[in-house]
Amino acid sequence: MSFWDIIWFIVISFAFIAYLMVLFSILGDLFRDKETSGFAKAVWVIALIVFPFLSAFIYIVTRGRDMAERSVQEAVVNKQRTDAYIRDVTASAAPSPSEQIEKAQHLLDAGTITRPEYDRLKQKALA
Repeated sequence: MSFWDIIWFIVISFAFIAYLMVLFSILGDLFRDKETSGFAKAVWVIALIVFPFLSAFIYIVTRGRDMAERSVQEAVVNKQRTDAYIRDVTASAAPSPSEQIEKAQHLLDAGTITRPEYDRLKQKALA
């Protein structure tokens, strides 16, 4: 096996992996699209199997802009879900101001903190 055979193998492998990435991206977009009918989706899938490079090129040229918009919409929805989850978790984990003051009162009664420290903790909880 020569040096150029190895280089050619690397180029072909890269092209094949790139094509697979495009193909899976197209299939994901195709089934994410709610406006396309089931028949049209079936035609696209068959076209992608029978004429892989040509149909992938046609799909990207004709539906590329919509593909990008659907991807952005999905990213926005995922970010909103993540933010809502984080807010939910942090809200349930954070103690209320009354709980913070109660804990500070117990520390003051136990002699662990001084009166000025208690007042500072109380101000912080109420802020």
